[in-house]
Amino acid sequence: MKTFWNTIAKYNTATWPIQLLLVISAVVVLYLLVKRPSRSSTIIAKSYLILLYIWIAVAYYAIYCAERSYSVLLSIYWGILALAWVKDLVEDDTQFALRDKFKPFGVFVLILPLMYPLASIMRGLSFPYITTPVMPCTVAIYTIGLLLLFTSRVNIFIVLLLLNWAMVGVTKTWFFGIPEDFILVLTAIPALYIFFREYFALDLHQDSKPQAKYINALLILVCIGVCIALCWALFAQISQDF
Repeated sequence: MKTFWNTIAKYNTATWPIQLLLVISAVVVLYLLVKRPSRSSTIIAKSYLILLYIWIAVAYYAIYCAERSYSVLLSIYWGILALAWVKDLVEDDTQFALRDKFKPFGVFVLILPLMYPLASIMRGLSFPYITTPVMPCTVAIYTIGLLLLFTSRVNIFIVLLLLNWAMVGVTKTWFFGIPEDFILVLTAIPALYIFFREYFALDLHQDSKPQAKYINALLILVCIGVCIALCWALFAQISQDF
């Protein structure tokens, strides 16, 4: 646990100006998607997410959290998420357009990353030993908020990876003393239900070979396997951080 919080402190001390810039950029992305919706704003939003995920993979895990025994594995995980957004950008899969269906919930979720540092401070922590809006779980929440507010058809592969991350987050709340991460878990449960419900409603009536339901089942099984592997690595190495 000491190693975990020391790496967070090191990350915050060294990168807080960049984190602030990334938060401001997130607000700009939201403004463009709401006020100037277009193919260009969609490209900008996806490019920002790619940058954000690469930042988590490289800066957070590979550099400032490198002394954690499992950092390489999680760096690869976020690298895969970044590549998934690159693929989505190239193939023009996800379209960002404001919709009213889940607007209140989407706005609420997008505000939640800002609650992380406040939650840390309220439980007696102080900078740099606090959670911030530019950490893995807060980035996952921000992504979920964007998908809720702006997409009627989500990239199911990315959603499944975020689901796995939320499941891994459950272990972190206990072992590393981060009750803030319950925010991600409690957000992911209703959000992911919405994503799956809409995805299956759109696709399962279509004829395809193999059938969509089998493809989806395979994706779910693969991601469950990834989650089990991540949790196993976390449990196997946890003693090294205490």
